[in-house]
Amino acid sequence: MDLLRGVCLALVVVATVGGVAVFVRGVMRIVATVRIGRPAPGRFAPVGPRLGMLLRELIGHGRFQHKPAVRIAHWAVMVSFPLLFLTLVSGYGQVGNPEFALPLIGHLPPLEWAIEAIAWLSLFGIIGLIRLRLRIRPRADQPEATQRRSRFFGSNQAQAYFVEATVLLVVAAALTLRGLEYALASQDPATEHLASAWHFPLTAWYGSWMSGASTGALETAVVLVATVKILVSMSWFVVVGLQPTMGVAWHRFLAVVNVYARRTADGRPALGPLMPLAGPDGSPIDLNALEDLPDDVRLGAGAVEDLTWKALLDVSTCTECGRCQDQCPAWATGKPLSPKLFTLALRDHAAATAPYLQAARAGSGEVEPDPHAGVDLVASGVIDPDVLWACTTCGACVQQCPVDIEHVDTILDIRRYQVLMESAFPNELGGAFTKLERQGNPWGLPARARLDWAKGLDFDVPVVGADVESAADVDYLFWVGCAGAYEDRAKKTTRAVAELLHIAGVSFAVLGDGETCTGDPARRAGNELLYQMLAAQNVETLTEVGAQRIVVTCAHCFNTISREYPQVGGRFEVVHHTELLDTLVADGRLVPTAPPEATTTTVTYHDPCYLGRHNQVYSPPRELLGALPGVELAEMPRNREMSFCCGAGGARMWMEESIGTRISTTRAAEAVATGADVIATACPYCTVMLSDGVAAGAAAAASPADARAQVGVPEVADIAVLLLDRVRGS
Repeated sequence: MDLLRGVCLALVVVATVGGVAVFVRGVMRIVATVRIGRPAPGRFAPVGPRLGMLLRELIGHGRFQHKPAVRIAHWAVMVSFPLLFLTLVSGYGQVGNPEFALPLIGHLPPLEWAIEAIAWLSLFGIIGLIRLRLRIRPRADQPEATQRRSRFFGSNQAQAYFVEATVLLVVAAALTLRGLEYALASQDPATEHLASAWHFPLTAWYGSWMSGASTGALETAVVLVATVKILVSMSWFVVVGLQPTMGVAWHRFLAVVNVYARRTADGRPALGPLMPLAGPDGSPIDLNALEDLPDDVRLGAGAVEDLTWKALLDVSTCTECGRCQDQCPAWATGKPLSPKLFTLALRDHAAATAPYLQAARAGSGEVEPDPHAGVDLVASGVIDPDVLWACTTCGACVQQCPVDIEHVDTILDIRRYQVLMESAFPNELGGAFTKLERQGNPWGLPARARLDWAKGLDFDVPVVGADVESAADVDYLFWVGCAGAYEDRAKKTTRAVAELLHIAGVSFAVLGDGETCTGDPARRAGNELLYQMLAAQNVETLTEVGAQRIVVTCAHCFNTISREYPQVGGRFEVVHHTELLDTLVADGRLVPTAPPEATTTTVTYHDPCYLGRHNQVYSPPRELLGALPGVELAEMPRNREMSFCCGAGGARMWMEESIGTRISTTRAAEAVATGADVIATACPYCTVMLSDGVAAGAAAAASPADARAQVGVPEVADIAVLLLDRVRGS
């Protein structure tokens, strides 16, 4: 027995020293990689709110709200890591003395109960997670299209199985030791009182099975199991320490830091406003500061070292779970963009490049530049252009990520470099940029046509500066937007909102030809300087006319004016038209009536990404629909936070969709499948895209080559149009 203990003790000591040393080396390599990034100010304060948010996220596992079983399983495995660490510490003592227990707390019942409960939960949890991975993993004998439907497509399965096997073995060893400890305690009169359900509430039942074994056999078993437990744990330390890009293992440490350093301390995901264009020191760059910048400044992220340290921490934290990929509309429709694979490409490139960049920075200042510095992420092939420009910035990846990776900010920062520094962008955007710059709208139509939508109304639409002196003289300034002014389908929404406000007695005015594009298409396409020019012009105009409360029909205008203009000094109270109309209906100022025919109209509602996911406006549109007599809501399978994009965001409205299936067609098919008579929208972009998607689906169904049954073609209409019909009683 003494010889066995000596051998086991030697193995444990060697394994621990080696494991900890290699693990620390891995930590240092990750820190070195993150440190090559640019500053990201404001990520550590305020400390109190951030710590509170971190605890809520860790304990509540809020990002798993749509997967309750996975939420419980992952929570149990997460909690087991720190709690069962005590059993690892105890194991070191048991190698030398099988009857060892931690001083003071070793036989403390509340701790023993917690350890056993978490160990069992973790055991069932990890088995469940392994079964889930085995069930939905991509298989080599499947067609690639089928494999792509698995969120684990592109993930390193071997690494994941290794981590899951380690957890399984460690937890099993901990539970085995508890049973052996019970049996050993029952054979010694001095410790016999411990061998009870009071100290072994969930393990006494099988510990009693071992009580018939001899004391020597039990002691030997304790030493061997404790040694195995330690060796497995230290093997894990060695493996992950040698592979600092093994996110499936490292995320259990890095996620804590990454979640703490999220963009805001209130727990919201990094959606809504984009992070401002930043200089080398992390401070925002505006048009006025451009002249003061050095000639060699790099705008946006062209090379890996242009990314912020938070972006590099993001890519190091990725656990390859694929939940972002599972929700990405580009990936779901056959595009090459996977938020996960995009992140992994940056992670691997950063890890490979960081040692050279660190060495160059620590060198003696040689004249020759390091060839690893300034490597263009797109030109070098790290990120394919089709990947970069496929993103609709819908934010589904950010919303779903359990470790708070900010994919959209990183994608847009790389776009900024490509546009501002390399002039490398899809050809279609060149025309859109020119029209925005010259005409103030992406359609390239004259400003004098901005009021054409109001022709034929039976009341006058007042214009600020012509009919009213100031926007402060009316209840709301109605921001019509480019689509609402120029796009025929969107004009119906503009007219409907104007009529509804008139009926409700809400005074409003418009800017007419004083409006110009908010700059959303330019910013989402990476043309930050054009965005800032348009934004500065609008902020100046809105301030001059005394705008206080603004109502908008476009979700993109809503997000830009309310969430992004404060970055350039414009702070206004902004409401979306569905919010205002919902309030007017609730107050009785708008009274919907039943249609003459006693029929029920089935309506399905599409959540615009920039209204719902980016700004959390989900209820007002649904409340409006619920207030319409004769309307029955049929939700699509993907709704609210899980809603599928229409395909227009991220300036994709102005780009051709030549790879895979059109996103709008896929979303429209999902809406049609509900059997709805009407697809309700709350954003002109969505109205346009879904109308085109429904038309494309109808054309395909009418094709002789298509054997699908003919179905009714639903109408696509903004909620305001539906409400106006009911208010009119038609």
